[in-house]
Amino acid sequence: MTRPVLIENARIVDPASGTDQPGAVLIENGLIADVALGAPIGVPDGAEVINARGLILAPGLIDMRVFTGEPGKEYRETLQSAGEAAAAGGITSFVMMPDTAPVVDDGALVDFLIRRAKATSKVNVLPAGAITKGLNGQEMTEFGLLQEAGAVCLTDGRHSIQSTALLRTVMSYAANYGMTIMHHVSDASLTGDGVMNEGLFATILGLKGIPREAETIPLARDLQLAALTGVKYHAAQISCAASIELVATAKKRNASVTAGVSINNLALNENDIGRYRTFFKLSTPLRSEDDRQAVIEGLRNGTIDTIHSDHDPQDTEVKRQPFAEASDGAIGLETLLAAALRLVHSGDVDLLTVLRAMTSRPAEILGLPSGRIASGAPADLILFDLDYPWQVSENEIRSRSRNTSFEGARLAGKVMRTIVGGQTVHTHQEER
Repeated sequence: MTRPVLIENARIVDPASGTDQPGAVLIENGLIADVALGAPIGVPDGAEVINARGLILAPGLIDMRVFTGEPGKEYRETLQSAGEAAAAGGITSFVMMPDTAPVVDDGALVDFLIRRAKATSKVNVLPAGAITKGLNGQEMTEFGLLQEAGAVCLTDGRHSIQSTALLRTVMSYAANYGMTIMHHVSDASLTGDGVMNEGLFATILGLKGIPREAETIPLARDLQLAALTGVKYHAAQISCAASIELVATAKKRNASVTAGVSINNLALNENDIGRYRTFFKLSTPLRSEDDRQAVIEGLRNGTIDTIHSDHDPQDTEVKRQPFAEASDGAIGLETLLAAALRLVHSGDVDLLTVLRAMTSRPAEILGLPSGRIASGAPADLILFDLDYPWQVSENEIRSRSRNTSFEGARLAGKVMRTIVGGQTVHTHQEER
């Protein structure tokens, strides 16, 4: 039994119910006990009272694509440091990719990570199980054992399965277990040695490009296989206009298809690479501004279901290289919400739609009880100031790695308090 917590004078924004109005929330024993819109709630004896002072109270964010260093490369990121970064960014749960050393391809490792995260992380860590052993794209893992151990979905992380026959088998088995396949769509032969979006800018920089077809061709294949097998299929991250069209068409026929987008592809474009800035070397690559606008429209009209950080910590040695030789990836846990709020401040997408893509939709896709503000739901909540101005500074990053695509960016929107299971795990401290 823990002390009750009452959050009052809040602007409650709950995408799951479409709520956006003043109210109060009562938390008891790690769960939301009551929600009052407009009228105040009586204060239970001994309750802690938090005056939100008009701040937005929203469900904690659920990030569906996070890479960590632990186990195997703890110098890049541990579950503890990732948890601290996530809490600061308003993320109360994140799906951990299986790209570790060793690969998360058996139930014992899933069990270990769940126990390790409970002991060290401030937020909920949801391990994803590998689709293929060693992420080699050749031999299936034991889906049933992974599910039994607690894996929330199946994915090969940053790897893409090239064999159509294998992928069909994978989807058929996953459908039997009711598990979501979250697949990174990339044709290895078309990607080749490409390092950025194919086009005029790549030619000017003298860099090999990655055509959009490296994404759209395997995506079209995946969508057809998903319809054939009946699996719950999630395109891990799409980045171009043609992909939006493919997903929109597939959704008309198959309600089990969903798609995600990296915040990088929503907030940035290929021009941000500038003079070979390796923190902008990503997979999928940053696309053209036309593609970015198409993805924004896809979010607005519901074709895109989720927004994730694609948090991928890389150390200085692999990033401080010539652009073509540098590793892909950027961190993003601490900037996910504020970067997404750029779309709100610009008038491109409304607040409920942006928050839905990071709260209730991921929860629905993964079958989680969180992602909503309702009686009986886990008390995973955030209080944030929609207009709080701040600038991203490397010195303040909580992640062990510093490879952010938003270094020096001026953002508006800051998490003031993060609550996980009814317990405050982060409060914003004003700089002195």
